[in-house]
Parts: sequence; C-alpha cells; structure tokens
Amino acid sequence: MILSSGTKKFIELNQGKKIVFTNGCFDILHRGHVTYLSEARKLGDLLVVGVNSDASVKRLKGPSRPINSEADRAFVLLGLKTVDAVEIFTEDTPLELIKLIRPHVLVKGGDWKIEQIVGGTEVLSWGGRVLSLNFVNGFSTTSIIERSRA
Repeated sequence: MILSSGTKKFIELNQGKKIVFTNGCFDILHRGHVTYLSEARKLGDLLVVGVNSDASVKRLKGPSRPINSEADRAFVLLGLKTVDAVEIFTEDTPLELIKLIRPHVLVKGGDWKIEQIVGGTEVLSWGGRVLSLNFVNGFSTTSIIERSRA
C-alpha cells in the first residue's frame, strides 16, 4: 500500500499493531536492502518504509540520481513480502513522517550509528526502540553504480 494521503487512515486501521519504520532512497534495490528489510520486519507486526522523493534524492546524492523514479522504487519495495506500506516523503529527512506514524521501532542499516538516526530522540520519547541493524558488506547502491560505470 502506498500511503500518500492515506497515512492517517492506515495508522487508524492498524492501531494495536507494532509498527516498524525505516527509510531511505532505495535507488537500486540490492541484497543489503532486502536483508535489512527482512530483519526489520521481524521486529514488529508491520513494516512501513519511507522513501525519499526524486527531488530529495537529487539534493542528497547529486544530479545524476536517482536512477529509478520514486514511483518505481515504491512499487519494487511493495513487491517484497516484508514491506507492508510505503510513504514517499519530499523532505531531506523523514522526521515529520516519523512524528505522524509514531512507530514502535525505528531502524536503519548498520552503516548508521543509533545517535545519527533521524527521529530517534522522538521515538525514544514515546517509549519506542531505535536500532541499527546488521550491515551486509559489499552491497551499496553507490558501489553498484560505480562498478557499472567501470
């Protein structure tokens, strides 16, 4: 389910369920992403993924990115059995989305230190957990792009 304007409705329909939230660009989905999303899903009843909009990815990664459009990235993520919902956000960070969803668990990949995770302070303030999951070495979108150009 792509949430978009239905985020509040999704939250209402899933009251009482443990929501896990993560976010990222997910420009070229790879083994590292799939592994970490699978780990994240095991931490709750639902996994909601915030996806950076195309404009946000350009600001964060440079003018040659994203490789895949936000609609395509959301579609591919929703094709994974571990992902229950996707929300595309236009800001550079998902802080406002995190405040709206109020997840029970906030996770990022192992290349993030817990204190660097945007929204961590907020999630902890309402009694949630913030985790940095295992990192799968050798897999990153940037390295895939670099290898393909070589």
